[in-house]
Amino acid sequence: MDIPILNDSPITQQRYRDLPITMFSESNIAASSAPSLIVLNEKLLSEYGIGSDWFKSEKGLMTLAGNDADPISSPVAMAYSGHQFAHWVPLLGDGRAHMLGQMKSNVGSLIDVQLKGSGRTHYSRGGDGRATLGSVLREYLISEAMAGLGIPTTRSLAIIKTGDTVQREKITPGAILVRTASSHIRVGTFQYASDTQEISVIKALADFVINHHFPELEQHNDKYVALLSEVINQQAELVAQWMLVGFIHGVMNTDNMSIVSETIDYGPCAFMDTFKPNRVFSSIDRNGRYAWDQQANIAVWNLSRLAETLLPLLDLETESGVKVLEEQLAEFIPKFNFTLRQGMLKKFGFYQPADKHLEFTSDSLTMLSEQKIDFTLFFNYLTNLQKGDDDEPLLELFTERDKGIAWLNKWRHLKSDNPEIRIAMRRANPVFIARNHQVEKAIRAAEDNGDFSLFKRLAKSLANPFEVSPDNEEFQSPPLPEEIVTQTFCGT
Repeated sequence: MDIPILNDSPITQQRYRDLPITMFSESNIAASSAPSLIVLNEKLLSEYGIGSDWFKSEKGLMTLAGNDADPISSPVAMAYSGHQFAHWVPLLGDGRAHMLGQMKSNVGSLIDVQLKGSGRTHYSRGGDGRATLGSVLREYLISEAMAGLGIPTTRSLAIIKTGDTVQREKITPGAILVRTASSHIRVGTFQYASDTQEISVIKALADFVINHHFPELEQHNDKYVALLSEVINQQAELVAQWMLVGFIHGVMNTDNMSIVSETIDYGPCAFMDTFKPNRVFSSIDRNGRYAWDQQANIAVWNLSRLAETLLPLLDLETESGVKVLEEQLAEFIPKFNFTLRQGMLKKFGFYQPADKHLEFTSDSLTMLSEQKIDFTLFFNYLTNLQKGDDDEPLLELFTERDKGIAWLNKWRHLKSDNPEIRIAMRRANPVFIARNHQVEKAIRAAEDNGDFSLFKRLAKSLANPFEVSPDNEEFQSPPLPEEIVTQTFCGT
């Protein structure tokens, strides 16, 4: 089928050029030798109210692949710093990503369009700027799984196979991910601005974020304190949402924390199968800094680094400013605990909770760990019990059946029969998550055989993770012993 030639790109502006010049650098996209469009997320474009014709056109493909001699915008790479595993790195930046610009949705919001794996930039630090097909497929699946779960996230709009190979542990196909987001500004972006020691740069960045993402704060008595407060509240909710579905980000460095609280940078992340509170998958997290049960503490640590960058903007003595910011930071844990607690109560089916329900949920998590029970399956089967299904699938998850029977009897005594709780339980308890072994199977089929059918079926199921049908029920299954994934990697 011939590809239409269209010149009317929906990417119409480059707002990051309004920032001080030190915050970005000009950067051209590397050309692809034989680009091909593997997948286009038309459902996402529909959510934005943007047509798909340009993205399917020869002009669109050539632009996104870096082969257009007359690009629609002048791409930039963004600068940022970061604490990586608590170690300060003054300059990181987009080492393999290019910001094309923004599209405007049908409700008037601006949407960043960024290419990942699109070649070297000023910040590449010796890297080749490319991405493996496997890492791109992985981010597509997991980011879209998060979106299906209703958790704020960057999105995956398209995958372009470049026709080139990249050298990692082995030679592997290269690809580009077309990523969208409300913003690509990170805590590390503020750290980079702060490291310039120019208050005007910090102020310009903070004002930019407020103007584009928190305009309601413009009239606040101290808008910079209000900005920190808003980010704290949003991050507390985000991390709680991660934990409620067993998600472990894996590399919560300050440069991987979005200022608008969207999950960003899917590297060695993973969803838990068997529940274990201190679970770690990332191959580079050797000391468990970013374990499932440490994510709230790390978020507070990262937000403290953000607060430090805002201190020069406060119209207060230093000592008073520190106190004000510390008061804001102290709000994180109560907000996080409230969101996590309310979410857990819904997962267990408690409608009007009392202290006994809270104690039961806490004890039950301990039980899940001791019995080595699959986190997602357990809550899915529990939701099915609430609608009248048989006990047996749930009881089979227990290593000690008598303990399962005792637990189930106590749950039945405490649970609510309110019809509304059935709906709430299902919305809290997905049937599908992006299980590590299934993601790996889809990647292997694509990389080794050029077969994207499993990838596309899995992506479709993850986009609607609360409903099972005959053509996707296989994706409920936990891994067999020989399929268990124990480590995940930064698959750049």
